[in-house]
Amino acid sequence: MHFVGRSWLLLTGFILFYVIYLLFGALVFSSIERPMEDRMRTELEVLKQEFLNLSCVSDAALERFLLKVLAANKYGVSVLRNASTTSNWDLASSMFFANTLVTTVGYGHTTPLSDTGKSFSILYALIGVPFTMLVLTACVQRIMFPLVLAPVGLLQRSGLEPRPATIVHFLLLLILVVMCFFVAPAAVFSTVELSWSFLDGIYFCFISLCTIGLGDFVPGTQPNQQYRSLYQVAVMVYLFVGLMVMFLLLRTFHKMADLHGLTTFLQLPRCEESDLEEDREPMVEVGHKDLTEKEATKPLEPGSQPSYNTMNTG
Repeated sequence: MHFVGRSWLLLTGFILFYVIYLLFGALVFSSIERPMEDRMRTELEVLKQEFLNLSCVSDAALERFLLKVLAANKYGVSVLRNASTTSNWDLASSMFFANTLVTTVGYGHTTPLSDTGKSFSILYALIGVPFTMLVLTACVQRIMFPLVLAPVGLLQRSGLEPRPATIVHFLLLLILVVMCFFVAPAAVFSTVELSWSFLDGIYFCFISLCTIGLGDFVPGTQPNQQYRSLYQVAVMVYLFVGLMVMFLLLRTFHKMADLHGLTTFLQLPRCEESDLEEDREPMVEVGHKDLTEKEATKPLEPGSQPSYNTMNTG
């Protein structure tokens, strides 16, 4: 029990350090990129006024204006009056950018303007991406028992055989994930983002949670959007929890494939059993005989069927 408490304390420390790391990245990105953005915004406004003051617009002036507008728009700076009131590098927006960077979602709607920002992005992602994977893995290990092992054990005790029990559990988990992380968020996004349809919301959720991040739909980018900072933080939490659940779903499928012999048939590596042993029950109940520690660590026979019962009660 003491070890379980320490593991939870370590996980909490990981999550807190992850949040601190995002805040650190947000502060650095904001301090580096916001002055560049402000300078570009000022230059664009001066250029716009010069263009408006011209009594006769020449081809060269028009081409220069359009090139500057397109270059600024690439970095999220718009010439439109109602789209230039908020910065893309305030604290919340910078933290949102840092989150998309370390989770490898990378929408591309906001990119560093300066060489210093680009260099820091490389260093920040070099540390942040593997650390994010570490935190996600640690979180998934902690929720494997309540969301995977315990429900399958309950289905087996209700009378289902091991293989049907894992299939039923995976289908139920899949339905729960689709409803909670695709359908419900899509309904919210289509309500908050006025230009998004429900299908656009589903599309955004899928693209984001698969870490594809095309960037054609990015939440929190509408002009004069209310509670924009709070909204961006909520999207960050959704992305993190959603990626964690997707990882859980993939790992559950891998375990089910082990039990059904699919990984052996396709000559793929088995899912490593790395969950904590304390307070765990076997995924598949194979009888009433208690395994000794020596038997539990005994290697599988070459022809044995891979299963979930490598997790034993501590």
